[in-house]
Order: sequence, then C-alpha cells, then structure tokens
Amino acid sequence: MAEAVLFELLHLEMVAQVYKEAESGDTEHGKSISTLEGMGFRAGQGLIERFTKETPSFKDELDIMKFICKEFWTNLFRKQIDNLRTNHQGTYVLQDNRFRLLTPVSNGKQYLEEAPKFLAFTCGLVRGALSNLGIDSTVTAEVSVMPASDASQTSWFPQLDTSF
Repeated sequence: MAEAVLFELLHLEMVAQVYKEAESGDTEHGKSISTLEGMGFRAGQGLIERFTKETPSFKDELDIMKFICKEFWTNLFRKQIDNLRTNHQGTYVLQDNRFRLLTPVSNGKQYLEEAPKFLAFTCGLVRGALSNLGIDSTVTAEVSVMPASDASQTSWFPQLDTSF
C-alpha cells in the first residue's frame, strides 16, 4: 500500500516539475507532454524486461496485449485492466474504470482538460513495454469522465504497427 502512495506522489511531482519548467518559459506545454511520455517510455522498457524475465515467449499480439492488461497493469496499478477490445487489425482499446493516477486531481468536469498531462507518462509506459516486446505502436489515452465520479472511464488506445 505504501509503495502505491509513493508511486502516486512521485507521479504528481514529476508532472508538476515538468509543467513548472514549461510555465517558466523554458519549454512549451506540448513539449512537456512529450517529456513525460519519453520518461514513461524508458521506464516501460525497463519494467517489461523485469516482468517478462521468466515468462515464456508470446504467440501473437493478442497474447502480448493480454499480458499488458493482466500482469503489467497489475504490477503497476494493483488491478487489471477492466476491459480489452480489439478490431483484429492492430487497434486495441484498454479500459480502466478507476485509473488511480487521475483520482487525486479529479474533482469534477472542470479538470477534464488537465487529464492529458497526467496520462502522458502512462502512455509512455505502455508504448515502451510494447516496444521492448518487438511491437512499434502509438498509444493515446482518452478520458470521458474523471474517476471521482461514479461512471468514470479512462480508455487507452494502443495502435500497433503490425508490419514487424
């Protein structure tokens, strides 16, 4: 439990520091998102190495995505992804109905526009993990309702490049 709180605090401080530099005029807000996503990418690469050390090789993309939803997400956020959907053409939608990294900053709809800066690091984590498993991807996130409300929903859209 304590490590989960530490991770959330670290994440909040990381976002605050990157955006503090942007507000001081050193960088743009778009570059801040890229910075956070890049930090997540490198962390995702390292974490997936550790998590798959004793795992047999994967048969296909779907097995990899199932591993991301069950094992990877559980190791990071102490819960599995709530829903995994695919169009069987390289697009996957992962839904987390109670995404923990948004909960501390979600007090209503007014914070919905602030959500992307709190999702960039996690997009990088997923993209880095997939990259280390041999899949080039684009990962985007969408928040329809902030987690503080009863009907919260955060969707992750890993778009995989199937030409590997």
